[in-house]
Amino acid sequence: MREVAIFVEDYAHEQVIGTLVERIAAECNIRVRLDWHNAVRGHGEVVAQLRNYLRDLRHQGGPWPDLIIIAADANCKGLNERGREMSVADAPAPMLLAIPDPHIERWLLLDGAAFKAVFGTGCEAPDQKCDRGRYKHILIEAILATGHMPNLGGIEHAKDIVLQMDIQRAARADRSFQRFVEELFNTFRQW
Repeated sequence: MREVAIFVEDYAHEQVIGTLVERIAAECNIRVRLDWHNAVRGHGEVVAQLRNYLRDLRHQGGPWPDLIIIAADANCKGLNERGREMSVADAPAPMLLAIPDPHIERWLLLDGAAFKAVFGTGCEAPDQKCDRGRYKHILIEAILATGHMPNLGGIEHAKDIVLQMDIQRAARADRSFQRFVEELFNTFRQW
């Protein structure tokens, strides 16, 4: 069993990233245990919690996780800039960054066939524009158009969508998604 510590900025990231990690691990015949570290107030708090976690582990002398994943939206800063802001030097375990660009809700709209499998009607993959709240609104509208009520802004359906998703198709539609899933597959294949 491999230990994966995951630092996320909100419930949406927990649902999407956690399901992706578990699904890809299963496809690679890897058993994982997810150790969740949730933060609020954005990526800065996620990084602060990660640094405190690493400090505490160093002080205790371990045990170290097999992998650390840090997830936060790019929020219009772009993958590279947000990645620099989230990076931590001398980590004691491999680290992966999950940086949806610009927001995690866009990842749920990348594969219209997966959306159709969950809701009975597909959706169009959205363009990529930086507008706060845009993809939350698009996700809600797409779910409402199927006749379903998105009680938690649609995030309550994230796991179902990700489990139906054609990962390769979604990766071709979004560079940030592609980057994360390729790095995750590569890490698990090395194990």
